[in-house]
Amino acid sequence: MTKEAQPKRNVYVGGLEEQVNEEILHAAFVPFGDIVEVNLPKDHVANTHRGFGFVEFELEEDAKAAIDNMDGAELYGKVLRVNAAKPMKHKLGAHTAVWSADDWYKNTLVEGDDTAKLAGDELEPADSLEPTVSD
Repeated sequence: MTKEAQPKRNVYVGGLEEQVNEEILHAAFVPFGDIVEVNLPKDHVANTHRGFGFVEFELEEDAKAAIDNMDGAELYGKVLRVNAAKPMKHKLGAHTAVWSADDWYKNTLVEGDDTAKLAGDELEPADSLEPTVSD
């Protein structure tokens, strides 16, 4: 989906046969209107698509017509599930930096504090720039 994609113009297509590719999906949905983009998310382990895809239409009315006409239709012997695509929800997790959350700033950073105070230590100036060797 394009960055400016509007959810009402995007259609989710599930139940795709393994041999369906972007060209076939485009051909199946082009009768309903101008298509901006067709996307089949890949399973990188199996090197195939994941059994679903997205079709972005130029107009919202075209997307609605595609949903009304293609939900329950057959493509390569499999029944399609077609409905309006839902926007991705970005949740905090292992792939998100902790400081991305507003709560982290509120709970961790205090006005007027510096990094040393946050760590609980006061930094002392170095006496020399020469490296020291400990025994």
